[in-house]
Amino acid sequence: MVDNFTIRDINLGLKQKKFSCQEITSLYLKKALENKHNAYISFDEEGALAKAEEIDKKIKAGKEIGILAGVPIAVKDVIMTKNLKTTAASKTLENYTAVYDATVVEKLKEAGVVILGKTNCDEFAMGSSNENSYFGPVKNPWDLKRVPGGSSGGSAAVVSEPADEAVFSLGTDTGGSIRQPAAFCGVVGFKPTYGRVSRYGLIALASSLDQIGPLTKNVEDAAVVMQQISGLDKHDATSSDQAVPEYFKDLITKPKDLTIGLPKECFSGSLNSEIKDKINYMVELFKKEGFKIKEISLPTIPYALACYYIIQPAEASANLARYDGLRYGFGYREAEDLEFLYQLNRKEGFGDEVRRRIIIGTFVLSAGYKDAYYKKAQAVRQLIIEDFQKAFADVDLIITPTTPEPAFAIGEKISDPLSMYLSDIYTVSINISGLPAISLPIGFTKQKLPIGMQIIGNYYKESEILRLAKLVEGLVR
Repeated sequence: MVDNFTIRDINLGLKQKKFSCQEITSLYLKKALENKHNAYISFDEEGALAKAEEIDKKIKAGKEIGILAGVPIAVKDVIMTKNLKTTAASKTLENYTAVYDATVVEKLKEAGVVILGKTNCDEFAMGSSNENSYFGPVKNPWDLKRVPGGSSGGSAAVVSEPADEAVFSLGTDTGGSIRQPAAFCGVVGFKPTYGRVSRYGLIALASSLDQIGPLTKNVEDAAVVMQQISGLDKHDATSSDQAVPEYFKDLITKPKDLTIGLPKECFSGSLNSEIKDKINYMVELFKKEGFKIKEISLPTIPYALACYYIIQPAEASANLARYDGLRYGFGYREAEDLEFLYQLNRKEGFGDEVRRRIIIGTFVLSAGYKDAYYKKAQAVRQLIIEDFQKAFADVDLIITPTTPEPAFAIGEKISDPLSMYLSDIYTVSINISGLPAISLPIGFTKQKLPIGMQIIGNYYKESEILRLAKLVEGLVR
């Protein structure tokens, strides 16, 4: 049996009875349980095999199955999965079992997927390298001495070609946490428009920035998953009632007469030369396709990182206030007084990066500093949104690198938070503005490390992004 199945491969194989769902599930469970890259935190072996048996019975009975039925998947461990551990990769929730399904999980279960387990991530999704997990760092399957990116590093690693421990996975993206690990691991990572996919059941990091999205082996699979998980949700007041397009069917239409914008601010400074060369090569291929290439300016982009690292810690500080160790999760039961109890619980329950961001967030929201920092960051956020809207008046899509460099070594940046934060320099502005974007692999460096390119679209233009990404996929093969 071959490796690296896509959704289509699984669907056709089951329908043509080339293999049973139990066989394909067992194959993926075997690889997942070996956990060579520390990409999984927990597994649901019993539940996965039971679901596979259910799918096989349907097929044997001659019943029609949907395209996602029987597909082995993984879910980032900040997304609620009923009766399974949901830890947020934190000591605080080390033994917490979810009592309900997130809406995205519910939708995928309805489609018949087989959930293999929960993937490792930076603690409470705070990080760019997956080194901040209480359960240890994830190793990049392309080079075990390097990081897979973060915070959805486990979700990217399990889908990558060398690992192939799931057909696709769910990740979350607050400042690039789907797209950056997708670039480092050589997979497709999609961050939808804010509100396109329900956040109900997501352990919140920064509520105005978080989005759930797929990490897949190809663009077609991203379209299939997006079709299933998108749409209005009565449980999420921020979810959009915009009609969901037929993403999968829209891939049939080849893009034409496109004007593609290249922000000059994203192609200078510390950008790795091999990444720059690969994207310039793609630009030349776009010209051959008849697309118009236009240099644009996004003058507030240089301020996006500073803006993000005020807004995100502020919201994280508020969201993580609930983890006091008294109601659920890790907690001391003996202390001199309540204040000391809180101090012990939060000191021991949270890792360094989480505590760092809580402190920053509390500071920028405190009396005397809120106007100077938080309110100004929100004003800059509006300027970033306006810059993108001005750009989209002249171009259809925008192309940038996903990351300024390929995957770096484990331990290389962990003691230098500012250097680590720069990993998100090309992605954070998308979350700040709420736009959709995809990262897809366009080649490798001389060291055989994956290179990712980011395609950004206007609000709810996911189909346009996917169509161009599909074309790119064909051009780089």
